Amino acid sequence: MKFTLAAACLASAVTAFSPSSFVRTTPVAHRATSSSSTCLEMKYKVAVVGGGPSGACAAEIFAQEKGIDTVLFERKLDNAKPCGGAIPLCMVGEFDLPESVVDRKVRKMNLISPTGVEVNIGETLQPDEYIGMCRREILDKYIRDRAFEYGAECVNGLVTSIDVPEGHKSSEEPYTLHYQEFVEGSAAGVAKTMDVDLIVGADGANSRVAKAMDAGLYNFAIAFQERIKISEEKMEFYEEMAEMYVGDDVSPDFYGWVFPKYDHVGVGTGTVVNRPAIKQYQKAIRDRAGDKIAGGKIIKVEAHPIPEHYRPRRVQGRIALVGDAAGYVTKCSGEGIYFAAKSGRMAAEEIVKLMKGGSRLPTQAEIEDTYLAKYDKLYGPTYAVLDILQKVFYSNNGAREAFVELCNSKYVQQVTFDSYLYKKVQGNNPLDDIKLLGETIGCLIKGYANAKPDAEFSNPIESQKRLG
Repeated sequence: MKFTLAAACLASAVTAFSPSSFVRTTPVAHRATSSSSTCLEMKYKVAVVGGGPSGACAAEIFAQEKGIDTVLFERKLDNAKPCGGAIPLCMVGEFDLPESVVDRKVRKMNLISPTGVEVNIGETLQPDEYIGMCRREILDKYIRDRAFEYGAECVNGLVTSIDVPEGHKSSEEPYTLHYQEFVEGSAAGVAKTMDVDLIVGADGANSRVAKAMDAGLYNFAIAFQERIKISEEKMEFYEEMAEMYVGDDVSPDFYGWVFPKYDHVGVGTGTVVNRPAIKQYQKAIRDRAGDKIAGGKIIKVEAHPIPEHYRPRRVQGRIALVGDAAGYVTKCSGEGIYFAAKSGRMAAEEIVKLMKGGSRLPTQAEIEDTYLAKYDKLYGPTYAVLDILQKVFYSNNGAREAFVELCNSKYVQQVTFDSYLYKKVQGNNPLDDIKLLGETIGCLIKGYANAKPDAEFSNPIESQKRLG
């Protein structure tokens, strides 16, 4: 589900308080013997809860600071999160990822309207440009293992609750993590506790860290995906091709997709406004894909909640949220892998600076004024624009038809790929933007005139449900 491509086509047209520092008193971390003396040196301990891209990227930054003890908690080290699996080209270089984590290099995409009109996107790409398609079990493991190589301690366990001291915002009182550590031969694991000085919550949309710190409620989508093994002959079509289907039959507020993986395709959809009908929409996307996946064998079924906006509170005391736990998934496109990795790295880098070699703990205000302020300045406009685009172009079939037609523009495609691949809009032309605005109005008028009405639905109880 996390894939920005045609979903961002029209972005170009729309387009301190600081209390005195804590003095280190009695860190709870383990004692480490100094290499230059026999004295015992205490270190602050940082717990990163969650081993996906956000947690792994945070842990590898903390682990490189030798004055800090870093512990990474991951409940399932072979976890395959349900996810479209797309990453922008800039992430490969920025996060030093080997090509072995990229299953497919997508250079073409079919965007299919509710009435079956197809637009091929990708003609503006250069030969060395592509969108990387990954399996999360491969990508996550690579980044996580790198954090362990830097010195992060691995705890294969599930954090079940956290004791948060009443005065944690103004003191150095430790947090106590309660967790079940995986032990071979034990289904439930072994109950353990650990005291830590600072926590980074990277444990996804159903974050236990967020609950413990009272981060507040947020709305969510359900993403549903089936991994389908198709014949080698049919797989050739998806060698460098991804497909995106729009229409109220596959989702009333999102899109359906067919994305190529290593030796199979991921076929899925998602919705916020009509979550109870997710299996109906999944059947529709299989039907829309038709002969291209016919005869395929479903090898894995995946479903997962996806946050729809920022958590009301992303930092409380010495607890900070990153990735899905913080709500860093874009509207319209559902992209989250890059933003998860980026937020984890940014949070850790800012906190490490504030800790000054492990000699002090940061305050809530300091974390907010650095990590949150910088992240919001850098990516806040992206979230806002994609929110607007989703409301305008995913609201009904007329708007969806207009959306597909607009994506036939080479200018739209160029700006789309530049924005997605490099996470910044490049080469905007004001005259082309004005022309595009006129084309948008014309396409909307035409789309509304020709599109079939959307199916009606009602779920007044489910629609009010929120994640805590």
